[in-house]
Amino acid sequence: MFAYDVTRTIAARPEQVWAILTDPAALAHGMGILRIEGRIAPGARIKVWSEVSPERAFPVRVATLDAPRRMVWQGGMPLGLFRGVRTFTLDATREGTAFHMREEFSGPFAPLIRRSMPDLTPSFAAFADGLKRKAEA
Repeated sequence: MFAYDVTRTIAARPEQVWAILTDPAALAHGMGILRIEGRIAPGARIKVWSEVSPERAFPVRVATLDAPRRMVWQGGMPLGLFRGVRTFTLDATREGTAFHMREEFSGPFAPLIRRSMPDLTPSFAAFADGLKRKAEA
């Protein structure tokens, strides 16, 4: 297993941040995501195109949608050969919102796929920074 994490303090209420996180059009501008097809809803299947790999769509299922605190996207290969689980967490603070995003990759093919994957750290930072800018605007 391997994972990527990012955390930001956002000077906005969790509900404001949540509204951006669950709006495909808002996510597709200035956050490292090129476009999202589908509706972000419990159990929904969406496709995500990212700047990291613009020619490839990543199909995921919205596994958890607990407004305005937690959302989980899951995707991967059949039979659990490779799995990605991205968790978005929002916690209210005196400053506004503590935002945390983590993606864990697991499965028997994870070591092989990791070698061919780019480092997602810059992509995670761009997402969190874009979310912060939008929510604080």
